[in-house]
Amino acid sequence: MKRRLPLLVLPTILALGACGGAASGDGAGSDGDPALEVSAAFYPLQWAAEQVGGDLVAVEPLTKPGAEPHDLELTPQDVAGMASSDVVLYLAGFQPAVDDAVDTEAADAGYDVSPEADLTLAATDDGHDHGHDHEGETAEEHAEHADEDGHDHEGETAEEHAEHADEDGHDHAGAEGVDPHFWLDPVRLQGVVTAIGERFAEADPDHAEDYRANAEATVAELATLDEEFADGLAQCRSDELVTGHAAFAYLADRYGLSQEGIAGLSPDAEPDAATLRELVEHVEEHDVSTIYSETLVSPALAETVARETGTEVAVLDPVEGLTDASAGSDYLEVMRSNLAVLQDGQQCT
Repeated sequence: MKRRLPLLVLPTILALGACGGAASGDGAGSDGDPALEVSAAFYPLQWAAEQVGGDLVAVEPLTKPGAEPHDLELTPQDVAGMASSDVVLYLAGFQPAVDDAVDTEAADAGYDVSPEADLTLAATDDGHDHGHDHEGETAEEHAEHADEDGHDHEGETAEEHAEHADEDGHDHAGAEGVDPHFWLDPVRLQGVVTAIGERFAEADPDHAEDYRANAEATVAELATLDEEFADGLAQCRSDELVTGHAAFAYLADRYGLSQEGIAGLSPDAEPDAATLRELVEHVEEHDVSTIYSETLVSPALAETVARETGTEVAVLDPVEGLTDASAGSDYLEVMRSNLAVLQDGQQCT
């Protein structure tokens, strides 16, 4: 026969049990809230924050899925979210709107990863102007301006495009700048991941060891990815990498390739007439077999060069953001897909 407990004892036991359950939780807060609220300026920083923070951290991306990070404009809600975040991860100089919001609304929370990213490679960002200021205009407005220029570039050859560029009187402004796409080099990303672990540990000392352990595990995954790229691209027939825009300098430098970008650092900057002619000559001279387009911008320029030179077009993802068209569900999967694309396009054995 079971012994019955006095009725007055039961509430005490239940209360103690409830306290014990709270104490044995995952540490994300007694009410289940995350230990840290984090804003991440663009996808690779979002991915790194999620890997390092795990269930302890809530990460809000400032660049939404499918958006092009170079042209990011923040909403008032985005800025308010940054102001209330414990940590704001960003890359100074890459997204001016984020830089400004950090300076005015989130100076204490802002964490610029550029020192750890080791941004040492420069590229030329070539742009042109049709006599219109296209900044901030809609697709319809851009189309109207294209009509006003008096040329339909669809389906034309590279030579025809170049002639029209000259006739349009484009002002080809070129400014040297530092390539921001450090995350395409897994080794550079390792340093950023480690730094994020330390920043989270500083912001939330109670879970410092969790963040550091997660960062260490992520660094190990990136080291494996680096080995896969080094082995996979060690013996290729071609080391000439012709890409839609000049986003792959760090990847090319790490693995012994030479990048030629059709556009400059900004994917919406078209080449001028002379540059386009030189690029076609370069492709033909070096017997390039593949021109690489990407997921977040139009493949029109890559297709034009490919059509002019008789080459193939393949998608090489700069991993600036994920879409339904991305060849993977996260950074590691997309990068491994990139490796397979490069092995085929560069004819590696």
